[in-house]
Amino acid sequence: MPVLPPWLTDPLWDQFASVLPERPTVDPSHPLGCHRRRISDRIVFDKLLQLLRFGCSYQAISDTTCSATTIRNRRDEWIRLGIFARLKQIVLESYDRIVGLVLDQIAIDGSITRAPGGGEVAGRSPVDRGKQGLKRSGMTDGYGIPLCRVLAGANRHDSPLLAPTLDLLDDLGPLPDDITVHLDAGYDSDKTRAELAARDLHGRIAHKGEKAPIQASQRWHVERTHAWQNAFHRLTRCYERRATVVNAFFDLADTIITIRSLIRRAWSTHRWDDRPKRRP
Repeated sequence: MPVLPPWLTDPLWDQFASVLPERPTVDPSHPLGCHRRRISDRIVFDKLLQLLRFGCSYQAISDTTCSATTIRNRRDEWIRLGIFARLKQIVLESYDRIVGLVLDQIAIDGSITRAPGGGEVAGRSPVDRGKQGLKRSGMTDGYGIPLCRVLAGANRHDSPLLAPTLDLLDDLGPLPDDITVHLDAGYDSDKTRAELAARDLHGRIAHKGEKAPIQASQRWHVERTHAWQNAFHRLTRCYERRATVVNAFFDLADTIITIRSLIRRAWSTHRWDDRPKRRP
């Protein structure tokens, strides 16, 4: 059983391979002129997808085709080259060109997950008896496409993470003149309204103590995106200790979510050679 359907993994790998630098299969600097052949990038990439989806350990996913050490080394190599961040940027640009990002309606919210291994972005979780947890302050467009995130310990409140999350808007390129930011009651404060006003952003914030269905605004899109991200068990129960590695797995998950939404929405309006026979 494949970790992801072929209509999703094939275009994902094609784009991933296009940003990888060329590497010889045999090290030319070896003194004897021979060396163990380099493990195929596709094999390591498939292993990373399995790690992301199933959340198992590196030792559990390794086999005769690829060792756990090779997976870690290749992962770190790709992180140093900025491959995961570049891949996400390319996919977002493609989605914006074909379907269009809804950037005049933005939703921001925090989500707490477990981080049993602790690490640089972990903290005591107030919803899990003080165990180590991870909070992500995620930002999505009006449809729920993940744009960016800020990682912090689970003991951090959502409100102080709003400013660094909004700072990431500058990385998205040209923005609409009027942007509405949808927030839940955790952001209901004068400080939040002053922060939005200083950035010329309109805020639609739920009021504390007033119950309202989540469908009353655009907040449900970011809640759905959190659910999409939590389907990747590597993110739901994160054992990675370095922030760069956690961000790399989040970039890979966001890329998969964006490509999946792109194929589903473009299925009825576009034609291409490997287009699925049925709508995904």
